[in-house]
Amino acid sequence: MGRGKIEIKKIENTTNRNVTFCKRRNGLMKKAFELSVLCDAEVAVIVFNNRGKLYEYSSKECSLHKTIQRYRKTTIDSSDRGAITEVNTRNWEEEVAKLRQDIELLDITNKNLVGERIENMNQKQLKNLEHKIDKAFSKVRKRKEEVMCEKIALGRRNEDMLKQENDEIRSWIMERECYQRTNMLLSQPEYNALPAYASQNFVHGNLITTANHFARQEQTTLQLG
Repeated sequence: MGRGKIEIKKIENTTNRNVTFCKRRNGLMKKAFELSVLCDAEVAVIVFNNRGKLYEYSSKECSLHKTIQRYRKTTIDSSDRGAITEVNTRNWEEEVAKLRQDIELLDITNKNLVGERIENMNQKQLKNLEHKIDKAFSKVRKRKEEVMCEKIALGRRNEDMLKQENDEIRSWIMERECYQRTNMLLSQPEYNALPAYASQNFVHGNLITTANHFARQEQTTLQLG
């Protein structure tokens, strides 16, 4: 037969209540131990009986005091996070309102700079607006002059580069024409018809000079005789 269901209410009999307390307390401690081991959880159990006697259990790797401190810190941090979130929300709302005002002011200023919505401006405001426009115009003119100078400098650099490239191309063309003229000269029939001198038929100039010298000496001797 299965176990019957027990009605959950206070046990009036003192003896039965004490026996049930001991059994249930031991079962609770056992379940807490199994939970800490199987799930690697940090578990702490505090039980007081009806007479005020304390029964406690904590995980093996931590003490009950550390677990209580961790619990308090967690609950305090949670409440602080709620307060911080509320403060941050309020600050963001104020920042958004301020940014909207700045955007509206900038929009009015931009329209004033192009000559719109100036009907309700007094003399002082119009004077300040005129000063801002003059200052902006001076900056625009200065930047325009700088851009023109940059374009002129860039044009000069491009002109120098083009001139250098033209000189290089002209030099290459002249070299090519000279090479072609040389090839044409070498390919003419008159150049090919010139006789080739053999090494055995070539008489050195020094030998010819020496032979002429001896011939002149012989002729002088004969004349003296």
